Amino acid sequence: MARAIVYTEIGSPAVLHLIEVPDPVAARGEVVVRIDAAGANPIDAKLRGGKRPSPPITEPRPVGFDGAGVIEALGEGVDDFAVGDRVAIRDGHGTYASALAIPSANLAKLPDSVTTAEGAGIGIPAGTAYQALRSLGVTEGDVLLVHGGSGAVGQAAVQFAVAWGATVIATGSPARHDQLRELGALPVAYGDGLLDRIREVASSPVTVVLDCAGTDEAIEASLALVADRDRIATIVRGPDAASFGIRAFSGGSPVPLTAQELAWRAEALPETIALLDAGDFTIELGPQLPLAEAARAHELMESGAASGKIILLP
Repeated sequence: MARAIVYTEIGSPAVLHLIEVPDPVAARGEVVVRIDAAGANPIDAKLRGGKRPSPPITEPRPVGFDGAGVIEALGEGVDDFAVGDRVAIRDGHGTYASALAIPSANLAKLPDSVTTAEGAGIGIPAGTAYQALRSLGVTEGDVLLVHGGSGAVGQAAVQFAVAWGATVIATGSPARHDQLRELGALPVAYGDGLLDRIREVASSPVTVVLDCAGTDEAIEASLALVADRDRIATIVRGPDAASFGIRAFSGGSPVPLTAQELAWRAEALPETIALLDAGDFTIELGPQLPLAEAARAHELMESGAASGKIILLP
C-alpha cells in the first residue's frame, strides 16, 4: 500500500491525515513515480483552509502539486521516459504521497547535479514566475520591480529576469537584502517611504511590475511608477486586480490562464532544470519534514516562521 496525506473537510492544518491508499497504477500516457520529496506551496494551505474555493469534498482529497522522485512503472504509450529515471513533477494533484500515477507530460528529467529536494521546489514557484514574466513581456532593457522578492516566486522571477537582461529591483526585509543582491537584484525595504527608495535605486524608470506581496503599499507604488497598467501584474490580489486596472495571474483571479500561459508554466520546468544544471539558478531550501508532519509544514507556511521551500519526505 502507498501512503498519502488527505483531508475530508475544510479547516486548520489539523484536518490533514496520513492514510494508506492503493498502490497507483499507470494508465495510458502515465507513469508511476516513487515520490522522494514533495514541495509544500501556499496554495496547498489556501485550498485546505478554504481561502481559495474548491468543489465540495466527496472523498478524501489529496494534497500537493510539486514533487520529485524516481519512475517505477510506465503506462502504455510512454516512450520518452524509462523506469529508474529521476524526475521532477509539476501539477501532480497529490504529491504529498509515497507514490503517484501522473501523465508523463507533467514530468521533466532531473540530471545528477540537481537534488531531489530542488526538483520538488520548482513547479509552482518557477512556473508562476516564468509565465508571469513572459506574459508581461519582460526582456533586455526592462527595469522590473518585484514586490516580495525574497519569496519562492519572487526569487524565481528575479533570476529569470536577470538571465533575460533586465534590471531588477526587489522589495524585501533588510535581513534578506544580501540574498537578493546575490540573485542579481537591487534590494529595497518595504514600509513607509517605499516609493522614494525605489526611485533612488532605479537608474532608469521602472517599466514593469510583478507583485508577489499583495499589500496596498505594493499596489500603490506600482501604479505610481508605471503608467501602462498592462505591464503591472499581481499573483496575489486576483479578486480585485481589475479594480486597479492591472493584470492578475491566478492568485484568486476570476480570469483563467490562457492556453499560452499554461504552456509557459509547463515550459518553466525543463527551463529551470537546465538553469540549475548550469549553475545559473538557485532554489532556497527550508525545513525538510517527514510526510506525516504535513500539518506542521502548513503551520510553518501560514505563520511565515520558515524561510525557503518546505519539503516533505515520504
